[in-house]
Amino acid sequence: MSNEQENPLLQYIFNNPEEFARNLTKIAENSGKALAAYLEPRESGRVQDETPEELSLAVKTLAQVGEYWMKDPARAIEAQTRLWTGYMHVWNNTLKRMAGEDSAPTITPAPGDKRFRDAEWEENQFFDFVKQMYLQTTQWAEHLVEGATDVDEHTRHKAAFYVRQITNAMAPSNFILTNPELLRETMTSNGENLVKGMEMLAEDIKAGNGEVKLRQSDPSSFEIGKNVANTPGKVIAQNDVCQLIQYEPQTEQVYKRPILVVPPWINKYYILDLNEEKSFIRWMVEQGHTVFVISWVNPDERQSQKSFEHYMQEGIFMALDTIQKTTQQSTVNAIGYCVGGTLLAIALAYMAKTGQKDRVATVTFLTTQVDFVHSGDLRVFVDEEQIKLLEDRMNKQGYLDGSKMATAFNMLRSNDLIWPYVINNYIRGKEPFPFDLLFWNSDATRLPAANHSFYLRNCYLTNNLAKGELEIDGIKIDLKDVEIPVYNLATREDHIAPAISVLEGSHCFGGPVEYVLAGSGHIAGVVNPPHKNKYQYWTNDGLHRDINDWLNTAEEHPGSWWPHWQEWITDKDNTLVKARKPGARRVKILEDAPGSYVKVRL
Repeated sequence: MSNEQENPLLQYIFNNPEEFARNLTKIAENSGKALAAYLEPRESGRVQDETPEELSLAVKTLAQVGEYWMKDPARAIEAQTRLWTGYMHVWNNTLKRMAGEDSAPTITPAPGDKRFRDAEWEENQFFDFVKQMYLQTTQWAEHLVEGATDVDEHTRHKAAFYVRQITNAMAPSNFILTNPELLRETMTSNGENLVKGMEMLAEDIKAGNGEVKLRQSDPSSFEIGKNVANTPGKVIAQNDVCQLIQYEPQTEQVYKRPILVVPPWINKYYILDLNEEKSFIRWMVEQGHTVFVISWVNPDERQSQKSFEHYMQEGIFMALDTIQKTTQQSTVNAIGYCVGGTLLAIALAYMAKTGQKDRVATVTFLTTQVDFVHSGDLRVFVDEEQIKLLEDRMNKQGYLDGSKMATAFNMLRSNDLIWPYVINNYIRGKEPFPFDLLFWNSDATRLPAANHSFYLRNCYLTNNLAKGELEIDGIKIDLKDVEIPVYNLATREDHIAPAISVLEGSHCFGGPVEYVLAGSGHIAGVVNPPHKNKYQYWTNDGLHRDINDWLNTAEEHPGSWWPHWQEWITDKDNTLVKARKPGARRVKILEDAPGSYVKVRL
């Protein structure tokens, strides 16, 4: 029997105190480099801290919840009693265990909580006590927000978000002395993990120009155009807003109607072309489609005044014009993903108003919102006060820095997309695993000021699009004028475009809508190639208002929704023609796919 098995406490003692002392010196040295990387851009004036304003908004929101409980002495006593009663239950449970009695834990982690998987969180009385006290406090804080019934719903939504960020940050799993796994690693390596971790932190602060640019994947393992975004094709048009890519055919015959894909500009398009196995774009080409994809520019101050109208005119309409010229087809099947789908919906309603509705025969929306009443957790960032603050910042430089939007998305799932990487990188001192999806996730893009302001105000804040009150290019549009067939895909675990929101939006259109619900979330539910045989999807002949009613009568199908979509799209028109290569009809080839726009990084 080993010494550690005889005495479990030995695993929490340094193997070599002298080496640990030497490593402490290295840690201090790397800490100085990290601090210098943080201070240098601020001292030079390149960076101005914006945290105080954001912190002020959070404090103001949480204060409203606190005021609800404190203004009534009875409520305040009730809240305090609930907290201390929970603490006493945890303490009594711990005392029983110390006395050798069997005692079930007072509170346990939620199913799927990966933070407390180490056996010591249950077997060691100290770590079990710390865990239960944390979970008890978290549950109590969440109840304070939920129970503040006099506070308006939006404020409670924001408060719940802020409480979640605070409690996630303060989890004992994030600290060496209260995380048994981290403590063991630190002891056994004599602090070598912290030396490497602090070195990585200094590098990431320097790379982020004074902010931590959290690495979620090994960026050196991927190269755009080589092992990601590598479906063969050509760039056949470009302007200040986008490039248009046409992909090389992989079949002798292709469907007569070309496909135009309108991806989001909040992220880069190659989420639909990650690699040979995960590429929806490559799969469509292999099925016999002529595929065109818009690759949006990574904007700077030159695009500051590029609005939704510009993205419609210089993006979608430019693409339609080019497709018609090179294929001699005046009608396409269109696909829009996320905010790209919202723009596409607006363009379709605009075309219907201006006598151009025949330019698109069918439309497929992938996790797209057009009605924003149930728009999910991103709504916590949208109110007049926050939009005004954001507009003031964007107007100074002409765009929203991509890192800000990336951080907002990561915060929605901070226990998956922030804290595991903080622990792995800066405490365990390990390089992140190379993962193409997380490489794409960190490849953020800037957002033009005018465009982003229009989107937040007309969609999230006022819901003008769903109300039929949105104006673009001086024309008031109505989605009811969009009468073409719609394939509307939602994903069941989507926290950005919730399934209920996509279902609600299905009722905004004037034509037939095929609402399909896929398993998993905003990305994995969409990027789900058939050969992986993962997840599932649901279909229903009825278009209910209530998501539960829809699910109760829906039919579940195993695997990917892609073949179902292929059957739907070809059912509308399966006419075949000779395969089309990029550069036909004297359309100039500018460069190889994926083009230069997508390679511009922050």
